[in-house]
Amino acid sequence: MLLGVNIDHVATLRNARGTTYPSPLEAALTAETHGADYITLHLREDRRHIRDDDVAAIARTVRTHINLEMALTEEMLEHALRVRPQDVCIVPEKRQEITTEGGLDVIALQQKIADYTHQLTAAGIRVSLFIDPDETQIQAALDTGAPAIELHTGAYADAPAHERPRQLAKIEEAAYFASERGLTVNAGHGLNIHNVAPVAKILPIAELNIGHALIAQSLFLGLPAAIRQMKETIHRARNGV
Repeated sequence: MLLGVNIDHVATLRNARGTTYPSPLEAALTAETHGADYITLHLREDRRHIRDDDVAAIARTVRTHINLEMALTEEMLEHALRVRPQDVCIVPEKRQEITTEGGLDVIALQQKIADYTHQLTAAGIRVSLFIDPDETQIQAALDTGAPAIELHTGAYADAPAHERPRQLAKIEEAAYFASERGLTVNAGHGLNIHNVAPVAKILPIAELNIGHALIAQSLFLGLPAAIRQMKETIHRARNGV
């Protein structure tokens, strides 16, 4: 199982004071040096954290690869085709939300997503769609031609203890449903050191994207130690230790 480290909230901290530090580029380089399999970053339309120059600098510099999260807009499509990240994850985006609130409605946006997927794929970019663990959305994702999905784990992460097993079961069922139909299955949102293990045990899930919890934990442990702790937790869960 691969770990994508999302460095968005390093930029959030930088932007809070309007300084040049902490540097998202430095965070990306530190992350990949200490175990990140790739770097994830979300260039939002309002540029509330990651900015265009962050994406360009990281794309030029990291030795692994980047996974660029972006909204389904012409501006973001043009940006992705210009920067050429290895991966693009298309996500829903609302201006007033604090963080992404749910999965992409692929059924409602299927033709537009298919058009974007075709253009990105032609440019050599792997496309994934950030969706809820719902079989109808997964089937629609498959029909767009996207080779990968990322299952939104927020409902599981935010659920009270008594509800969490049901939400986890939905993720597991969706992961197997998608994998059996040839899709690469990734997952993320709201995962932390305390809740990641049950998700890591789901065998069809190939990659986890984790950001806010890692950056928060790094305040106490440092980013290298926080990444090592997360990877060890995932590894133990994956291998039944």
